[in-house]
Amino acid sequence: MDLIHSFLNLVAPPCSFFALCLFFPPYVFYKSFLYVVYTIFKENVEGKVVLITGASSGIGEHLAYEYARRGACLALVARRQRSLAEVADTAREIGSPDVITIVADVREVDECRRMVEETVNYFGRLDHLVNNAGITGISMLEDIVDITTFRTIMDTNFWGSAYTTRFAIPHLKDTRGKIIAISSASSWLPAPRMSVYNASKAAVMTFFETLRVELGSDVHVLIVTPGFIESELTQGKVLVKEGRIVALVNALW
Repeated sequence: MDLIHSFLNLVAPPCSFFALCLFFPPYVFYKSFLYVVYTIFKENVEGKVVLITGASSGIGEHLAYEYARRGACLALVARRQRSLAEVADTAREIGSPDVITIVADVREVDECRRMVEETVNYFGRLDHLVNNAGITGISMLEDIVDITTFRTIMDTNFWGSAYTTRFAIPHLKDTRGKIIAISSASSWLPAPRMSVYNASKAAVMTFFETLRVELGSDVHVLIVTPGFIESELTQGKVLVKEGRIVALVNALW
């Protein structure tokens, strides 16, 4: 045990520093190269099938519109049927060749399986999965009376993405598709009064970073960490205007 402690205290730190100096520059070059390539050669999503959760408002809604402008077929998922139908109608008007709506709750495993199956059964394929559904809660931890909300936030923000991704992976491998996970800047810069939300988004970040390694080149994984954006979810709680969503959406291509 003393030998292990000595290694960890005396040998591991300088070795880690040496490894960082050795591998960090090539890593930065590689990431910069990929950024340039993806900037110049943007993906053509015309005719591709995109499944978006949490599509009835906010980031999910605007992502649906941008995909529609680019000619993608859409499967829009949310719990509110009326709002979802309105988003679908707008998406059709601005260019999507085909749109279906699926009323589902991402907290339920069977619902996540169903939304993927309905999408593939209808369109015959799946190219992009956008894990966007999420909720928040803003309060000091000690002021929260109903602690069951902890589970609700984690089930929606993290498990909803994990469940849906699990069922979508076989279909995404068939098309060498893409997973887009909407995390948050709070996953790496925690905001006060949002402890459980921050934890859920940090879990999303780590989960999809790991999945990126597991899937390799079979499925591209993109993790988005936006700051605060005013929407129905955060109205009255943040200062950034909803127009900022447009810049965020455009940055995905």
